[in-house]
Amino acid sequence: MTILVAGATGTVGRQVVAALREAGAPVRALTRRPGAAALGPGVEVVGGDLTDAASLESALHGVIAVHLINFGGDGYAPLENGPELTAAIEGAGVRRVTLLAGWSESTLEPAVRASGLAWTVVAPTEIMANALEWADEVRAGRVERPYGDSRTAMVHEGDIGAVAATALLNEGHGGAEYLLTGPERISLREKIAALGAAAGRTVEFAELTPDEARAAMRKQGVPEHMIDFQLEVFADPPAEYNTPNGVIEEVTGRPARTFARWARENAAAFR
Repeated sequence: MTILVAGATGTVGRQVVAALREAGAPVRALTRRPGAAALGPGVEVVGGDLTDAASLESALHGVIAVHLINFGGDGYAPLENGPELTAAIEGAGVRRVTLLAGWSESTLEPAVRASGLAWTVVAPTEIMANALEWADEVRAGRVERPYGDSRTAMVHEGDIGAVAATALLNEGHGGAEYLLTGPERISLREKIAALGAAAGRTVEFAELTPDEARAAMRKQGVPEHMIDFQLEVFADPPAEYNTPNGVIEEVTGRPARTFARWARENAAAFR
């Protein structure tokens, strides 16, 4: 009855592992660097790479469900071998899969949807752990960003893991595509204030113009396409992905966690 978690050392993958272990399920963690996994007791760690379907043969032995991601390799590129991966998973006798969605699809999503597997797509909006990018600035007492009043419905990575674990462990989620949001729309100013409060320090928020932000990101070496993407998304966050929808509570039976809670849980990173 083992469940295989791909991307097990990632931000979300670790949460899927934790939620499955909390439920008492046998977990096998797939990672390209098993020696550095550090996933704690009770987790079987195996080596493998989603970009190489053949490398999963032993990892899939005795597995009934698999959590998948749609990218692989050092560059986190979208997977190009979706049909091969899906065939290997089905051939191993797996019954259920969850698939963590990204901003764009790879070849894996259509292959999984066309398969005989009971599949569930888990599609989170902005993940709260992304706030760790502001840690240096929060510690310095000043955060400089554009669009301070831009509001998003950030989702706790633990809630993403809980939804995936629920779908892996239980019937009734096949064919579902779950868009996951947090419980509130919160502005960037409010996020920074919550981080400061959790860390016990005063943090100034200085709003940049889009041109100032572009120049700052260029200086940091951010690729131009990523600069364009960030400025576009946060100038006017898509309503569909940033309107609290209650899906997390519907699936797991527990309310979605707030950003203030996340800030308290991760306060040490901002001190």
